[in-house]
Amino acid sequence: MNIFERFSLKGRVALVTGGGRGLGFEMAQALADAGAHIIINGRTAATLNRAVETIRTKGGSAEAAAFDIADRDAQRAAMNDIEKNHGRLDILINNVGARDRRSLADFDDEAILALLNTDLAASIMLSRDAAGLMKRRNHGRLISVTSISGQVVMPGDCVYPAAKQGLTGLMRGMAVEFGPYGITSNAIAPGWFATETNAAMAANEELMPFVRQRIPVQRWGRPNEIAGAALFLASDAASFVNGHVLTVDGGMTVRM
Repeated sequence: MNIFERFSLKGRVALVTGGGRGLGFEMAQALADAGAHIIINGRTAATLNRAVETIRTKGGSAEAAAFDIADRDAQRAAMNDIEKNHGRLDILINNVGARDRRSLADFDDEAILALLNTDLAASIMLSRDAAGLMKRRNHGRLISVTSISGQVVMPGDCVYPAAKQGLTGLMRGMAVEFGPYGITSNAIAPGWFATETNAAMAANEELMPFVRQRIPVQRWGRPNEIAGAALFLASDAASFVNGHVLTVDGGMTVRM
């Protein structure tokens, strides 16, 4: 098998949470391009249907799974459907991440717990259930989308980085626990990407001097620039990569 064949995902089934748009969609598209059947999760059926249609138009295989990952009953139902309809799950990309930029003093208890539930607890439970399916085949890829916000933090943003660092800890714990079953666990830590969510910031010319000074490549990331990292970690090319955080930030976190 040559190196290019090791990137093939033909016959694999992948679940991408928050895959209807932005970085989630770009990762889903990359895995579909490599031959995987993609189950795209999100809360808005119309958004998911557009994403599925786009992937199919390009020759890929995809279906929508509309549910809120913070709803544990909906999680269980979705995993049961995957087991019933496909009999396997080879790849899980935990991509959903709610953001609430406020000073910690401005958070009440309910808001803290809600953000941690969506950004951390839901991924813990979904990963546990996915690993249960993966163990049956002694093969799997668990990929957590964290953030450079777990390493460098701006003022007025405490809870989100805490959740993302929690995901990093989860990833490393799963790497040790599930490695003996042929399941690898890794993370992707994106930097500043010009997604739909960040469109206003990316278009703000007043921010560009900061971007040029702080990011060595002197620009925002393009959404499709996340795709290669996801495909690599999901593929057999990364079969001996386990417990690693792959930072995709144009060098932002290494600049003094």
